[in-house]
Amino acid sequence: MKLARYSKEYIDGVESFLDFAYFYGDPQGEEIQCPCAKCCNICWTRKKVVYDHLIGYGFVKGYTRWINHGEWDIKLNVDNDMDCSHEDINGLLNDQFRDVAQDEGVYDGANEDANKFYNLVEECLHGWSNESFTSLLELLKEAMPELNIPPSYNKTKSMVKNLGLDYEKIDACSNDYMLFRSEHKDDEFCHTCGASQYIKSLEVDSELEPSKKQHRVSAKSLRRFLLIPSLKRLFMYSKTADSLRWHDEERSKDGKLRHPTDGLAWKDFDRLHPNVALDCRNVRLGLSSDGFNPFRTMSISHSTWQVMWMVYNLPPWMCMKSEYCILSLLIPGSRSPGNDIDIYLQPLIDELKLLWDSGVETYDASRNQTFQMRTTLMWTINDFPA
Repeated sequence: MKLARYSKEYIDGVESFLDFAYFYGDPQGEEIQCPCAKCCNICWTRKKVVYDHLIGYGFVKGYTRWINHGEWDIKLNVDNDMDCSHEDINGLLNDQFRDVAQDEGVYDGANEDANKFYNLVEECLHGWSNESFTSLLELLKEAMPELNIPPSYNKTKSMVKNLGLDYEKIDACSNDYMLFRSEHKDDEFCHTCGASQYIKSLEVDSELEPSKKQHRVSAKSLRRFLLIPSLKRLFMYSKTADSLRWHDEERSKDGKLRHPTDGLAWKDFDRLHPNVALDCRNVRLGLSSDGFNPFRTMSISHSTWQVMWMVYNLPPWMCMKSEYCILSLLIPGSRSPGNDIDIYLQPLIDELKLLWDSGVETYDASRNQTFQMRTTLMWTINDFPA
């Protein structure tokens, strides 16, 4: 499995594995669980697709014993046999919580813990509840006690918040006319259409429960992820901070167009604003927006809109990777905001003004120094509805 995937030995090994899995394993018709690094023994696919995946992506790390493909007679133990870098969570938990037995070559089924795990996987794939997430954390903590795994869903949320990965909720008019923020934070009705900030909620009898306040639910809420902390985090890791200077220090400057830095828009900006261009760590951003249906079905007419940042200081093989695309806003549905999207962009524009006018003090881990980071929005990427 560690050989080059184009080698004859690896290809022969994949074919032998497939023959074994279909003969000794438990295929569902013509499908087996695909053990590639992408499917991780979760997806059931046909033999040809599994073959293509194993040649294209390779086996998932740590899957050296084929617990899902016929090797039932070998009892596995995560602590002794598995590498700590095991990426096959399905297989890892399965190894820890499933008793493997063989009775004349027939697999006698999973025990109670295995059933619990597979029920959790089913919930995770088809709708994740807070309770199932907490149960999965408990299983992970039992399987890997040496790791600092939070014990519950709420503790996980708290940890994420402490890492600066939280978001801010801003109430909005249900008709997209205004945000209830800044000087309008304490208002209860829209200044334009008169719509209430809150939807109707259950009335509480103040005589029976005088200490209980009426629970009010916002009619519409914008989720805002702060840009400034996200940009600061990019400079906190020395290798990423080095990559943010690639466009000036390492790229080939032979006049060929390989990166936005070689384009006329970038060069024209440098000519108009030489003070900003002087420090190559000042961030150049692209902004993209589009709508999507979060319910995974086209039978429901719903459009939630996301606003994303792309950091163009990075090399071309990094700047469009998902881990470097920064989520900025989640604009709730159920319909597209259309031209009223400018209402939701107000907090984002306030951040951009701060980053352009004075900048923010930022620590650069690669140079062990602080600098005043300024940021420029170079362009937007949209289709016509966006």
